[in-house]
Amino acid sequence: MSVLGHQQPAAADSRFVPRPLSYGPLQLATRYLLSPLAGFTNLPFRRMIRRQGGVGLCTTDLVNARSLLAMRHKALELVQTCPEDTPLSVQVFGSEPRYLADAARLLETDFQLDSIDINMGCPVPKVAGHGAGAALMKESDSAVELVRSVVDAVALPVTVKMRLGWDDKSLTAPSFARAFEEAGVAGIAIHGRTREQGFGGRVDLEGIRQVVEAVDSIPVIGNGDILSVEDAIRMLEVTGCDGISIGRGALANPWIFRQLLQWEQTGNWDPPGGFDQRMELLLEQLDYLVQQKGEAKAIIGFRKMIHWYLKSMRVRPALRHRFQQVTTRREFDLAIERVRTEHHQRDDAAQFRVPVPAGPNAHW
Repeated sequence: MSVLGHQQPAAADSRFVPRPLSYGPLQLATRYLLSPLAGFTNLPFRRMIRRQGGVGLCTTDLVNARSLLAMRHKALELVQTCPEDTPLSVQVFGSEPRYLADAARLLETDFQLDSIDINMGCPVPKVAGHGAGAALMKESDSAVELVRSVVDAVALPVTVKMRLGWDDKSLTAPSFARAFEEAGVAGIAIHGRTREQGFGGRVDLEGIRQVVEAVDSIPVIGNGDILSVEDAIRMLEVTGCDGISIGRGALANPWIFRQLLQWEQTGNWDPPGGFDQRMELLLEQLDYLVQQKGEAKAIIGFRKMIHWYLKSMRVRPALRHRFQQVTTRREFDLAIERVRTEHHQRDDAAQFRVPVPAGPNAHW
């Protein structure tokens, strides 16, 4: 696992020529996109990411189509947005075409968004085990019918995010990409692993390239293991993809989109922020969460995120555990000051790693 610390500027590869990226009529400012991550890419996180610059499109956490139609609180919270949270794609999941289509219509008419993304990549049992997410890659006819039903239901551009296949014996992504293009999707994001791999092993760049070569004109977005600018450059060069979608790498380095835009424009990029700058972003995100939920719910709701942040910053377990017990902003701020005091003298350059889910079919 690579360390996200200070990197020396490097020249952009002369073989890479930036091309405009659009999903149908939706023109994106950059080709660098925030991936949907269950439990992480909520509105406060997206607001914080956008303020750093460089991101062309953000996608929500995956939303259950049936829950959205039932107007359940969790689903409504996942699609909550604000004026500066644009352009925005909402990712929906489910296994029944009529519910996906109805959810897409509801999103188009009643919510503020710019694109709809269909999840065909989630490997976890609570999604794939019910015939949704990556499980759709086992049922070609059903998957194409589902995608077509959503495309036909709305005028918004519809995209699909999928994996290479269910396992290494059924690498179906290229054939799905061709079929989805014929069904009218505006773009495809491809995570370079199978469902069987989960988050284990390495991304197969050649597999992503085969998807790029399978379509005629729609953009293909590469995803997986983009933890640094160099990782993104390699994916662009090897796969020929039209853009990059970043998830875990953005959690550990919220400046990565700005770095990529700097590289594209100048051939050089600034290093990511240090410990103090990361703490400032952490607190900024909490403030946004307080605005959304109120202080009491925000403090409790931030526990998962701050544990992940502090683990990536190598804060010792005992200090991380304090945040799982705080219930007020004052207690939270006192715990933050303890972290600052203990780590103020540490060398920022080699302190930040990206925690990876354990096991091939990890539960996030």
